[in-house]
Amino acid sequence: MYDHLDELEAQSIYIFREAYRKFENLAMLYSIGKDSTTMIHLARKAFFGKIPFPLVHIDTTYKYPEMIEYRDRMAREWGADLIVGRNEEAIKEGMSPEAGRLVCCGKLKTDGLTKVIEENEFHGLFLGIRRDEEGSRAKERVFSPRDKNFEWAYKDQPPELWDQFNTNFEAGTHIRVHPILHWTELNIWEYIQREGIEICPLYFAKEGKRFRSLGCMPCTKPINSDAATVQEIIDELKVINTPERAGRAQDQENAYAMQKLRAKGYM
Repeated sequence: MYDHLDELEAQSIYIFREAYRKFENLAMLYSIGKDSTTMIHLARKAFFGKIPFPLVHIDTTYKYPEMIEYRDRMAREWGADLIVGRNEEAIKEGMSPEAGRLVCCGKLKTDGLTKVIEENEFHGLFLGIRRDEEGSRAKERVFSPRDKNFEWAYKDQPPELWDQFNTNFEAGTHIRVHPILHWTELNIWEYIQREGIEICPLYFAKEGKRFRSLGCMPCTKPINSDAATVQEIIDELKVINTPERAGRAQDQENAYAMQKLRAKGYM
């Protein structure tokens, strides 16, 4: 029986194929989290088991060791071309959240990503963001143009009414493509369960704690939870009231923190 997950999957696969047909030299940003891992699963379905573009992970050197082990093991299993980008200059200078979380994210993530885009001349990136995840992401489009500095004009975006996607942009425009923008957190976990997708073990509870959102060690904290299986996480999400990114310190840094980061090219 055709259900809501089939409909979400079909639309995401359409977006992947439309982007791949329309734009050259694409890559996919891989954060190691549940959303981008689900996005990779959808891409493999869209392209018959292959991932026809590189995966890009921006390594701040502050990720949990379990995340890096999982990233490298899964990339080998998928047969993926994995590009690991770092802002080596900022790392050598000792950049850390002590300089301010927005400054640290800007240097280690945004500038690291910009360097990878420029070096590889990527015309566009797939990103696994969702509208229900965080306020500024709710303002995004599925096909979202960036300027020559990869910055986002969130007050001046093309309309996407009734899922009519605009893919006609001026030559040289950098494009962010968001294939799972219309999914919810609960949709993601229901799909992970249905498809049997392996995800990073940090999501599952140990000693009463688990991560609901993955990020850098100094800025990401686990939540209180006993959910140790995918079904238990689904059951928990149906009754929990706290925001998904409540454990991500950079979101609470100041007013519109994430919007300010994303306007400058943050993922």
